[in-house]
Amino acid sequence: MSILIHPTYFPSISHFVAMVKTDKIVFEVEDNFQKQTNRNRMYIYSPNGIQLLNIPVKHNKESNHQKFRDVKIEHAFDWKKQHFKSLEAAYRTSPFFEYFEDDIRPVFEKKHTFMMDLNFQIMEIITDCLGMNFSYEKTEEYFHEVSDILDLRYLTNGKKDTSTFEPYTQVFEEKHGFINNLSILDLLFNEGRYAMDYLKSQTL
Repeated sequence: MSILIHPTYFPSISHFVAMVKTDKIVFEVEDNFQKQTNRNRMYIYSPNGIQLLNIPVKHNKESNHQKFRDVKIEHAFDWKKQHFKSLEAAYRTSPFFEYFEDDIRPVFEKKHTFMMDLNFQIMEIITDCLGMNFSYEKTEEYFHEVSDILDLRYLTNGKKDTSTFEPYTQVFEEKHGFINNLSILDLLFNEGRYAMDYLKSQTL
């Protein structure tokens, strides 16, 4: 089975549940950028509960429609420092944060121009951390509807992604309970190499 999916910012667990079960991954790269989607945001489990981390982007003043591959990151605000500090506050005491810290840190040190380039770097890093075989294709044109491929592009919209998964141990679960379908980082920092077994055991 082949899937069509978006490259997003430290994708949700649902993305990876789909990716570990497919024979072929095709990334959508020809669509228009949409605000308030996971293309440039992720959700983590902070000491205060669920926390949104959002990357500021430069908007095209000449048009309301902008291809996602053309979207540039806004570096006037030091989001990289803020995001990494938030990850430290959330996961420093998790079992595997220190183990994967050096793998993740380059994301917050390199200054990418384009959001999509950053997301593909993240995909390479996370699949390597998971020990996951990772090969993919990219779309060459945009189709609103597709055939002969499972369309999972809706997963980039958190409101449409209603996936629910089995609980695993989370750092602050005694305070706020289990929080479902966060960024893959939550699973990785808490479960480490066991994360792949977890992903394979779940269904969308």
